[in-house]
Amino acid sequence: MSELHYTEDHEWLRVESDGSVTVGITAFAQNALGDVVFVQLPDLQHYEQGAEVSTVESVKAASGVYMPLAGEVVAVNEQLDSNPELVNEDPLGEGWFLRFIPADADAVARLLDQDAYDRLIKANADA
Repeated sequence: MSELHYTEDHEWLRVESDGSVTVGITAFAQNALGDVVFVQLPDLQHYEQGAEVSTVESVKAASGVYMPLAGEVVAVNEQLDSNPELVNEDPLGEGWFLRFIPADADAVARLLDQDAYDRLIKANADA
């Protein structure tokens, strides 16, 4: 598995061999949400960075998933329609949300790496 990148909104990104980028929510985020009961997936279209593209509903709350970078959504994880608990069971694998082609392929490398994301989580826990 290739290196993951992260956003401050607790999304993870993985660049695939074809240049597309897979996005999901982190284990930290799904743990904070609790048991996921519904996922609204985005349409296959272009989104700007920061646009809310998905909604996750859990037994605790509802939360938005935001487009980490500008780009064209080319695939969504349709398994989540009938099996939203995949987000809890395998957030970094089968629980992915979408794949997109970034408008700027180099922008992924400017997101948080694992160490920076770990520091973010620790800072949030200490606050």
